[in-house]
Amino acid sequence: MEETINWESEDKKYIWHPAMQMKDNEVFPPVVIDHGKGVYLYGTDGKKYLDIISSWWCNLLGHCNPEINEALKKQVDELEHVIFTNFSHKPAIELARELEKLLPPGLTKFTFHDNGSSAVEAAMKMAFQYHYQTGHKERTRFMCLPESYHGETIGALSVGSMDLYAKIFHPMLMDNIHFGGLDCYRCPYHKTRETCDIDCFESAEEAFEKYGKETVAVIVEPVLQGAAGMRIYPAEYLRKLRELCDRYGVLMIDDEIAAGFGRTGKLFAIEHAGISPDILCTSKGLTGGYMPMSLTVTTDTIYKAFYDDFGTHKAFVHSHTYAGNPMACAVALTVLKILKRDHVLEKVNENGRYLHEELMKALGNHKHVGEIRHIGLINAIELVEDKKTKKAFPPEKRAGWHIFRKAMDAGLVLRPMGDVIYFNPPLTIERKDLDKAVKLCKEAVISILGE
Repeated sequence: MEETINWESEDKKYIWHPAMQMKDNEVFPPVVIDHGKGVYLYGTDGKKYLDIISSWWCNLLGHCNPEINEALKKQVDELEHVIFTNFSHKPAIELARELEKLLPPGLTKFTFHDNGSSAVEAAMKMAFQYHYQTGHKERTRFMCLPESYHGETIGALSVGSMDLYAKIFHPMLMDNIHFGGLDCYRCPYHKTRETCDIDCFESAEEAFEKYGKETVAVIVEPVLQGAAGMRIYPAEYLRKLRELCDRYGVLMIDDEIAAGFGRTGKLFAIEHAGISPDILCTSKGLTGGYMPMSLTVTTDTIYKAFYDDFGTHKAFVHSHTYAGNPMACAVALTVLKILKRDHVLEKVNENGRYLHEELMKALGNHKHVGEIRHIGLINAIELVEDKKTKKAFPPEKRAGWHIFRKAMDAGLVLRPMGDVIYFNPPLTIERKDLDKAVKLCKEAVISILGE
């Protein structure tokens, strides 16, 4: 007789989940997922859940996409993995060839890693070593945007500006330079998105004037700051920052981990600004939510600073065991193929406008909805205690978390960031599912916060 297992209790016994207080499991245990299909996840409890956040923003083309599945099955029968030092393979080479055509101009050299934080860590080390090897040992610090998030390794935390993740680790972190300003909803200059003159850029100018000569690189989440609550800021800020970098000899690192591969309506978010970074990091959508893999891509100029005789010790020795995994590369190639063939980005922009209109109709006038901001298919609903003053709810109220719980009961995965609830669905989502998500979201908000 087959043993009956209570998977929820077994999870509680063994698993320490990321980014949550485990004591919450006492009142809201994790949902054990049995399988997925398209935009839906199916639990062992028999319920189905609409995955409106793409399983932490990585699922690009739906769960268990048949075409991606076949590509993975084919590759696993040919080569599952090989050391990427002194060895290579066709899927990695083909992926680099295809991406080089699509990336901002000048990005031609690819290093492979396991995840977004690792890609950022590699980018920081690469930038530091580049300056060191080109005679600029005085450059030892990094600059970053306010409320930025770049991952949770020590280096990545050091260029993040969110105390939620970093405060306790401050004694371990590097001494970097953090800009001020850049909150378009609560603009300190009392401007609106329509009247913005990028006044907040003065903080970056002051930082460059004071610290520019000792700075290795500035790292940015282009146009969209994900973990900060899907903050959206003007592309002009990035153009001005690129000019400053060029003037002071500072590198620009573009963190496309969350915003890349169509999330903002462009394949890469920095395209909104029409500029090229010196180093670009990407992950999440790269493999469509299938396999852990990331890339750090840079220029020939940076690459050449590492190219020398063995005895000079100039090589970039940062490495990961599963770097360049062939199965992940095969999946990524298939993702690119589908994006191009099916004109997915066009649909993203069309459906993005539709989704925003529907959310505005449903919740735009709600007394506790301060702003519904959007770019591409991403929509973020900022909940506030007082709409007029933009005063936030006290953290202990946990308004966003309670809405998340209520939405889950109704079959909608609506995981918040504080009191910002957001839509970041698979790019292939159909309008009927967008309509369903908007309806369930509205019901959850009203249930917790009233009409």
